[in-house]
Amino acid sequence: MAKRDYYEILGLGKSASKDEIKAAYRKLALQYHPDRNPDNKEAEDKFKEATEAYEVLSDETKRSRYDQFGHQGLRGGSDFGQYSNINDIFSHFGDIFGGAGGGGGSIFDELFNNMGSSRGRGGARRPTGERGADLKIRVPLTMEEIAKGAEKTVRVKRMQKCDTCTGSGAKPGTGLTTCSTCNGTGEIRQVSRSMFGQFINVSACQACGGSGQIVKDPCKTCEGEGRLKGEATIKVNIPAGVSEGNYIPLRGQGNAGRRGGDAGDALIIIEEKKHDYFTRSGNDIFYTLTISYPDAALGGDVTVPTLEGSTVISIEAGTQPGTKITLRGKGIPQLNSYDKGSQIILVNVYVPTKLNPKEKATLKELSKSPNIAPKPEEGKDSRDFFDKVREVFS
Repeated sequence: MAKRDYYEILGLGKSASKDEIKAAYRKLALQYHPDRNPDNKEAEDKFKEATEAYEVLSDETKRSRYDQFGHQGLRGGSDFGQYSNINDIFSHFGDIFGGAGGGGGSIFDELFNNMGSSRGRGGARRPTGERGADLKIRVPLTMEEIAKGAEKTVRVKRMQKCDTCTGSGAKPGTGLTTCSTCNGTGEIRQVSRSMFGQFINVSACQACGGSGQIVKDPCKTCEGEGRLKGEATIKVNIPAGVSEGNYIPLRGQGNAGRRGGDAGDALIIIEEKKHDYFTRSGNDIFYTLTISYPDAALGGDVTVPTLEGSTVISIEAGTQPGTKITLRGKGIPQLNSYDKGSQIILVNVYVPTKLNPKEKATLKELSKSPNIAPKPEEGKDSRDFFDKVREVFS
């Protein structure tokens, strides 16, 4: 079944601001959240649908791609579809729901703290420790690599799981004990009453960081952290057609989490290197070809560079400066598509600045020819400019 328009899902127009998008999502999330609609499959589907729309429209890059190409433009750019249930959404979309160790401040912290909602309810897996931070890795690409796609290997410094304690933070041979503050729930609940009824505020236990367990005898290698500083090599396949600022998320390739927490993500951010010959505009590339006056007048074949090597083009006799020659299919591929942009050649005619006496004499002789010198436009006064000035003031 075809997907509904994201703006339609949130009840917004395409000019909606970030605040309007967030407000619209807040309203739908309150209405369809599973805690308010237990065992209601239709409400859960609408909740997931609204969250997917928010996930795209709240991100400037994804929203721009969606506005241009619709759902097709998000193939490979939005990975929401791989999450099949509410628990997956809570686990993986920390930027929307706060995530494990997210530090609060998410849209759901604002919405449901006063409802008694918990991301651990409904069977969601509560991580044993804090989620690791994401890594941002900038990868410079040449225009040729962007046109063909590339496989890159990057070496990064990151927090890695401690081998001695396998990430638990506990000394080998020992285990974790139940947190006495939260009794192993990882949550602290505070009940308050008002004229509107009873409210329950749920927050992560500060004593155990929300894991429900305490390291009694810390690992000496990592001092109870469950992770150490290290280096890693990451391989990433970059598809053809990416642009400056695009990013590729590599799930679980970021910093290891504290005391067994989930690893963060590695975000591969694309940078475009400046090219010696070409400039890019969307999927089209531009190249300035400078030819001599004789070549422009007489025409002929000229070799020009392309992203796939060199090719020969024909210059027609009488080609004027500023002429555009289009080589279709010689530009940048459309991301996740078979379409390709064009190479546009801008013709410039070279005018020499230094001439020897023989060259000057030849050009002066040629300038006498009616086919060489420009003709005045019909009906216009061709007198010398200074003659006109003298006539006005005489």
